[in-house]
Amino acid sequence: MIQPLDIGEYRNVYEPGKVECASTEEMRPLEEIIGQERALRALRFGLEIREAGFNVYAAGAQGTGRVRAVRSFLDELAKAKSRASDWVYVHNFENQYEPNAVALPAGKGTEFREDVKRFIEEARQALPRAFQSEEYARRRDETLQALQGNRTDLIARINQKAQEAGFVIQMSPIGLLTIPVIDGRPVPEEEFINLPDEVRAEVQRRRDALNTELRSTLRQVQDIERQGAEAVKDLNHDIALYAIGNLVAELQEKYADVPEVPGYIDAVQNDILENIQIFLGVPEQQQGVPPQFQAFMREIPFRKYEVNVVVDNAATEGAPVVFEQNPTFQNLLGKIEKEVQFGIFTTDFTMIRPGSLHRANGGYLVLEVEDLLRAPLSWDGLKTALKTGEAVIEEPGERMGFITAKTIKPEPIPLDIKVALIGTPMIYQILYRMDTDFKELFKVKADFDIVMERTDENANKYADFICNLVREENLRHLEREAIARVIEYGSRLAADREKLSTRFSAVADLIREANFYAAENGAEQIERRHVTKAIEEKIYRSNLIQQKIEEAIRRGIFLIDTGGEKVGQVNGLSVIGLGDFAFGRPSKVTASIGVGREGIVDIEREAALGGPIHTKGVLIISGYLNNNYARDKPLSLSARLVFEQSYEGIEGDSASSTELYALLSALSGLPLKQYLAVTGSVNQRGEVQAIGGVNEKLEGFFEVCKAKGLDGSQGALIPASNVQNLMLKEEIVEAAKAGKFRIYPVRTIDEGIEVLTGVPAGIQREDGTYEEGTVNYLVDRRLREMAETMRGFQPTTAK
Repeated sequence: MIQPLDIGEYRNVYEPGKVECASTEEMRPLEEIIGQERALRALRFGLEIREAGFNVYAAGAQGTGRVRAVRSFLDELAKAKSRASDWVYVHNFENQYEPNAVALPAGKGTEFREDVKRFIEEARQALPRAFQSEEYARRRDETLQALQGNRTDLIARINQKAQEAGFVIQMSPIGLLTIPVIDGRPVPEEEFINLPDEVRAEVQRRRDALNTELRSTLRQVQDIERQGAEAVKDLNHDIALYAIGNLVAELQEKYADVPEVPGYIDAVQNDILENIQIFLGVPEQQQGVPPQFQAFMREIPFRKYEVNVVVDNAATEGAPVVFEQNPTFQNLLGKIEKEVQFGIFTTDFTMIRPGSLHRANGGYLVLEVEDLLRAPLSWDGLKTALKTGEAVIEEPGERMGFITAKTIKPEPIPLDIKVALIGTPMIYQILYRMDTDFKELFKVKADFDIVMERTDENANKYADFICNLVREENLRHLEREAIARVIEYGSRLAADREKLSTRFSAVADLIREANFYAAENGAEQIERRHVTKAIEEKIYRSNLIQQKIEEAIRRGIFLIDTGGEKVGQVNGLSVIGLGDFAFGRPSKVTASIGVGREGIVDIEREAALGGPIHTKGVLIISGYLNNNYARDKPLSLSARLVFEQSYEGIEGDSASSTELYALLSALSGLPLKQYLAVTGSVNQRGEVQAIGGVNEKLEGFFEVCKAKGLDGSQGALIPASNVQNLMLKEEIVEAAKAGKFRIYPVRTIDEGIEVLTGVPAGIQREDGTYEEGTVNYLVDRRLREMAETMRGFQPTTAK
């Protein structure tokens, strides 16, 4: 019969003497990410390779340092890279609805905007001065004087010919009128109608002849006026060009090496020359516009000369690194704002706003994948940008085809970016399987582990991490014994005596709570007792339901026996998870048997309370019985298995060995020790396999035993392969040292049944029989008797 587990196996104590210093005050702050060599190697590769599609997905559990690792790595990597370009949007003078994007060297975007602004302000002062000068007036008069003389001669000639033909010329809103002169005076139209027909005919004949010559002369006048307008326009062009030429040349020289900027400056100059009038003084008051808006209206024509800086890397050291905390579609891909002008929504290129994709262009963008997927259209927008290599700013409704209102369409900005997504392994698997683009765009997976080896080197790195935390947050330093206690807590979080948890957020929270209790006690440093109290208080805040269940067991509401022996009944151990807290709950498992052909009936499954894995465990029990007892006879068994007083779903196969023990007891008639609890799954060959939550299960049964009274007989059976997971609380260790609680590591069902019954299990002989008096012998005999009973049973029929 196997022996109880050695006390030293209950908890892997970390000796304070292994800590290299008396307190964290003497230690160096941590400068590296510990326990994540695999993830850091993947990060380094994914963020440094420049080929398309090699973006990074950092997969890991919450609190494993994913964000800190990515941030720390990118901060160092970005410093070694060159600064990214600034980007501005400017007016497109050929198509105002498609603003142009212009790239400038880092830090030059704002400078270019101010230079253009200053240029326009100086042009608004220089042009009025030039056109108000005496020189301009003189040249304009000279230009028009010769043309004016020709025009005067032509008009005099027209008047002369009209007089000779007996007419006078009169100007009217509809043009020139030829009015006949009779008897020395002009004849109005109403008198002309009453003249004799022959007189009117003669007058009309002379009028038609005059009008023909008059039209020819008027065309010459119009040509002269047109020539005058063109001459004045050419003069204005020359004067304006002279007035702003030096300003334009200065800009051209300063930005000669920047592509697209010289062309834009030429376009601005040409537009100014085409629209000189807006620079020449204040326009007349517009009808219907309130006085308070007049200044606004005067400035609107000049808005097209502004420069909209959307990306400014002047203050950036190295490549930009952007952590987008709220990746909505507009925050990620930019937006086009609108303003109300006289009751109408309007927009232009000055209201283009960048997204984090633009700000991170030329560098790195980090996103939380859960936030990204929750934001409508953001995931599709990011994929489109990465596939096309362009950042397009558009309205969400327009992207979906819901909005067709006329708006601007900014020129796309070319993308040179590396994206790092931070999320869980489950989301990675979902995206990899369900989204065909994901595997092509995020080819690098950086997998963050939740545990690392518990070596002395890593334990001291744990202490370095603690040192870093207390310095960053100005907490009290930890004594050597407190550091050792935190390291033990790391193994408990990992549920493995040979591992340490890398869920550093949980470790950090523990230290913060311990600092609180140290402050309450007025201690200068955090001691071991403060860490222990923080652990206990954290449990106390969350274990109300556990205490209610333990109270129900103590008062006999939930029937759990912790003493005596009973046939077909055993205490099983399960875990209840409440999100922030998990605890073990003992459950009474019973088995009933009878003659029949139904086999093993899982009552939990029949009641729709058992999950598929639990059902699998019950079916494995059937395989075990067939393998061990049905080689020479049919199983004529009808058995029922149930978790008594279970009112919620049951899942998992960790109770399969427990159910098998209850069934073997019912078949053999041997009672099982009720002061021992059982956990472990089983395979068809009777090997007991590892399960999860072994610490919580043992502690849950211990609490029940303590509440009902520890008498030195209580204990539990666990799979031998789970011994390496034991990090039990110190109270159980002390109880074990006092001989009040025992743990039995079992490898097979035979070992477990011997402990539970005190009877040898029995080894199968070559002829298939078992040693007389053993558990297996009694089970086999009972099954044989049931098979014979079934064979000889003749059901009666009614006559």
